Order: sequence, then structure tokens, then C-alpha cells
Amino acid sequence: MAAPATFGERVRVAEERYFVAKRLLDVSLAILLFVLLIPIMAIVAALVACDSPGPILFKQKRVGQNGVHFDIYKFRSMCNNADVGVHRDAVKRFMQGERLNRERTTDAPYKLGDDKRITRIGKFIRRTSLDELPQLWNIIIGDMSFVGPRPPVPYEVEMYNPQAMKRLLGKPGLTGPWQVYGRGTVSYGAMVEMDIAYLSNRSIWYDLKLIVLTAPAAVRGKGGV
Repeated sequence: MAAPATFGERVRVAEERYFVAKRLLDVSLAILLFVLLIPIMAIVAALVACDSPGPILFKQKRVGQNGVHFDIYKFRSMCNNADVGVHRDAVKRFMQGERLNRERTTDAPYKLGDDKRITRIGKFIRRTSLDELPQLWNIIIGDMSFVGPRPPVPYEVEMYNPQAMKRLLGKPGLTGPWQVYGRGTVSYGAMVEMDIAYLSNRSIWYDLKLIVLTAPAAVRGKGGV
């Protein structure tokens, strides 16, 4: 008669089942949405192309699970060859707890206000998260998941403390607690804690809940720019 599984073994088996189910959910849902949203992505692509000169897609290095770098894809929302130094400075200030938007009436104090680099169409697609639709491809090829911490840029990770490094223990996501409940309304410290809490309590049911809540959060646009 086989010995009963230890608590550690049961946890390991449960985690393995979760990751298999999560990957199946990611691939099937991403492919389905990619096909269904082709007309919308075509419209966004046309608007981006007509709004300002430059490529339709924006590619950027991000840091994924366990510090692995990958290329993330978005619809371009800024002028071509926008100054990256502006974002680097904003990231540093955000991590130091500073407000990035000084307007008292803003609903996104931790997002840059009146960023001249953002195009007219860019403002709309960023606020509604339409700029992130190409990341469905990142999910399909396995760089990202539907739910997880947002993938940081390398110069952000260079400033991480040990607590923030825990964000890299999970596969980065298109959505998550920060995107649904926070975005530009919460501080850097709160965002880190939200991501770590998710990684400690993740489950398929929690992932499905966050995926369902993402659409209305994007439509409201609260905390976006």
C-alpha cells in the first residue's frame, strides 16, 4: 500500500495542475480573442498609421519570469522615436513614491500627466488599453500569461529591492489586480504588494475573475491616461 502523500507533495501536485490549466486557458482564450478582435485591431492599426508617422507596432524589451528578457508588442501610442529618458525618470520618481500627475482632480496621480510624446489616438488607446491587444501574441507564444504582474522594463528592475524582486517569480500578465483595481490610482509600493498577494493566492478561479473584470475596468478607463 502506497504511503499517503505528504503536505509538500500535495502542494507540488496542486501547483503543477494549476500551471497546466493556466497555460491551456491562456492559449485557448488568446487564440479565440485574437481571431475575434482582428476587425478591431485592424481599425486601431489604421488609426495609428493615419495619426502620426512611424511603425504601427511598438516593440520593447521587458523582464519576464525569473528575470528572462523578451520583446513585448503594443500598438504605438507615442510619436516615433519618443525620448525614453522621460519614462526612465518617471519610473524612478514613481518607485520613490512621488505623484507623477500634479493635477488635483486627476484620477491617475501615478501616471504622467500631459505627456507630449503621446499622440491623439495614443491617448484613447492607452486609456482603454486597446494598445495592449498585440500582447495576445505574447501570450500565445508563452512569454506572458493573461493574469500576472505587469512586465517591467530592464531599468526598472535595476532599481528593485528584494521585495520587488518577488514580482518576477510569476509569469507576467496582460491583466491582474493592479490593472483591475489600481492602474494609475495606486502607489508603487501598493502595486508591488498587490502583485505579491496575487502570486501567493493565485488560482484558476481567481484568474477567471480578474479576466472577466478587466473589460469593464478598461471601458471605465479609470487610472489610465
